[in-house]
Amino acid sequence: MSSNTWTVLDESHAALRAVLAGLRPSDLHLPTPCERWNVTQVLQHAAGDQLGFAATITGEGWPTYDPFAPSGELDGDFDAFVAYIEETMRASAAAWSTIATDAAEAPTPLPQGKLAGWIGAGACGLDAAVHAWDVAVATGQPSPLSDALAEQLLPVAREIVEPLRAYGAYAPALSAADAGGPAVTLLRYLGRAA
Repeated sequence: MSSNTWTVLDESHAALRAVLAGLRPSDLHLPTPCERWNVTQVLQHAAGDQLGFAATITGEGWPTYDPFAPSGELDGDFDAFVAYIEETMRASAAAWSTIATDAAEAPTPLPQGKLAGWIGAGACGLDAAVHAWDVAVATGQPSPLSDALAEQLLPVAREIVEPLRAYGAYAPALSAADAGGPAVTLLRYLGRAA
């Protein structure tokens, strides 16, 4: 088995871990920039997507719920929920470590199916990083989405997002004419008022 480092995925997971470290139980029902979902639902969605990417590669470990219809209810206590999200990121990172960084194709759970490795790993990272930003905004934490990370994620977003808008996965893009840097440009492309 090869071991490959996907920096974009590592940095995206670090962004999600940063907001998890600042999360309190009282934050879980706060509204987020994902207007239909609260903090719990955004994190359930993000965790389910990490498992979906991992399972597409490994063939096992699919989420036991629909990540696009998160319940907003915890199966256990707060600490168990945070630990579960961490486990999903570890599963995702472990699965991606088996894909060569120069892979021409990698399986993804996206409707597009197989994508170049850099796009697939970036898509997995995009989900973690952008939902980390959603939670940070909802909970009053500093943005974990740096311009450097956004610069890596923006080309990925431009490769995958347009077809996904038809599925309701992303809101329509907002004007980026007055964008203040790569992070703002990325968020506005994804329909978030940054």
